[in-house]
Amino acid sequence: MSETTFQPAVIEMSAARIGALRDTLLTVIEGVNWSVASGEFWVVAGRQHSGKSDLLLHAGGLITPASGSCRVFGCETKNFGEAQIAERLRIGFVFAGGNLFNQLTIAENVALPLRYQRNAPLAEVARVVEELMELLELAPYADNTPANLSANWRQRAALARALVLQPELLLLDNPLGGLDGRHRHWLLKFLEQLWSGHKYFGGRPMTLVVTTDDLRVWRHPQRKYAVLEEKIFSVLGAWREVESARTPAAKELLAEPVETTI
Repeated sequence: MSETTFQPAVIEMSAARIGALRDTLLTVIEGVNWSVASGEFWVVAGRQHSGKSDLLLHAGGLITPASGSCRVFGCETKNFGEAQIAERLRIGFVFAGGNLFNQLTIAENVALPLRYQRNAPLAEVARVVEELMELLELAPYADNTPANLSANWRQRAALARALVLQPELLLLDNPLGGLDGRHRHWLLKFLEQLWSGHKYFGGRPMTLVVTTDDLRVWRHPQRKYAVLEEKIFSVLGAWREVESARTPAAKELLAEPVETTI
């Protein structure tokens, strides 16, 4: 009989108390118990200022819980340091609004992780960045600075930067915010390809977690859902559980209108 290799959860939170980015002593979510397995696609929904961004920052190891624990790829995030750099580089993070460096061009923004985390040769950096920007249709804007592009293209550039190291886990904070219909349609399709295994990334399925204030646009029978409401993180499960959820937040987020211009 062949032995089964144990695979730790990609994200594992246990009784985690989530503090705010601006004030970690301020609790925004109480006692989070949450497990994300490899290859899953999670949608975390909540109203504005419900703590979605703070939760995602904790899931990516950028902030540590005020109490309880958070493990990413089996590593306790409070221990994240130089010795755990390999685990940290398995995570890609797309901030709400992109958070690009305005003094750099789009190509330079995308290249940053390769230059400073992998110390890759310049020729290799140029090749990888060029390929990835072609894939994301960013090549015409390579020499532009973020201030000279619309929010649509800035968000796509932020996605390219998060993908340049080919992460196993991709976290996206409100990725559809500020996008027009065409770019929303493109992003939804592209994330689906990443989840199922995009050929550019070797066909390996990627684990995804997104946050949103509109549940309906993320409807899918194989995704998993959770909702934030009044400092409580509730796992809903599959879409059928979302539709039958009785919490006020879930009902409100399901009632949000969906753009139909894509």
